[in-house]
Amino acid sequence: MHCFAASQDLNSPAAAHHPFSSPPSASDVAIAVATAVAQNMPTDHGVPVFGWENGAPFQKRLEGKVAIVTGGGRGIGEAIVRLFVRHGARVVIADIDAAVGEPLAASLGPHASFVRCDVGDEADIERLVDRTVAHHGRLDVLVNNAAVLGRQAPKSILHLDADELDRVLRVNVRGAALGMKHAARVMVPRRSGCIISVASVAGVLGGLGPHAYTASKHALVGLTKNAACELGAHGIRVNCISPFGVATTMLVNAWRDGDDDDDDDDSEAAEVTKEASTEEVESVEEMVRGMATLKGATLKGRDVAEAALYLAGDESRYVSGHNLVVDGGVTTSRNLVGL
Repeated sequence: MHCFAASQDLNSPAAAHHPFSSPPSASDVAIAVATAVAQNMPTDHGVPVFGWENGAPFQKRLEGKVAIVTGGGRGIGEAIVRLFVRHGARVVIADIDAAVGEPLAASLGPHASFVRCDVGDEADIERLVDRTVAHHGRLDVLVNNAAVLGRQAPKSILHLDADELDRVLRVNVRGAALGMKHAARVMVPRRSGCIISVASVAGVLGGLGPHAYTASKHALVGLTKNAACELGAHGIRVNCISPFGVATTMLVNAWRDGDDDDDDDDSEAAEVTKEASTEEVESVEEMVRGMATLKGATLKGRDVAEAALYLAGDESRYVSGHNLVVDGGVTTSRNLVGL
């Protein structure tokens, strides 16, 4: 990928070392500039900024923005981190597992950095936000993505484990609430900002997850709406995304070990220690495709990341208090009459 401002001299030494065999032509740039002006795209001192990839320009929709992504070391979080960096954001990867977060940040270059963070620990969240602002001077976007699924068995409310309930709520609800609190603390004075939380279809419809997880995601959707109500007065948008099942390592492990009652470690790190095999990922994806109303597509982490990109960018400047459901129609319809 090559990034450039529209005013770049294509005959300059920098252009001569373009990583692609065919750098953008003058007509390519002229068309891209006209599009940028018409659509009010991000600029660098008034000059539209683009990326150049696979022989075509694309709008860098987060140029100049600073973002934190919790649980950003792998899975959906990693997909969000990669897409945000591609679109020009400076991204702080916050994850409890330094073994995945540090290498990811190093692989993405100077636009990414890593901070180890336990989202359920308020001191960690406060330190994360303060370090981000100290280093980058601002915080534009917070993505509350860190989450745990909890044990998948036993499923009956008659056997609900209160300690497990507390563990799941600590990460999925307390962690997100603390993120909102401290992000808002630095966004309110600037009267600008965007907070996005990754919820779930289990927060939209009953019967799509264990009780603890379902309760946590319903709570997160409600928290999003309440925070949007308050923070809108300060120019801060608050939204959430509710995806259906993405075959991440965490989900594959949870479904694989759903009947294992001997595993008492429900921490965020413990749920992703076993790498998912290609066969396991494909099996989960096939199951998800079978349940979705929309056929012909497979839900990937990149799809959730694209939703986050939309909510983080200026294209959604009048969207707040919204739950963007990415589920192939699972929660909206059931074909019961043979349509």
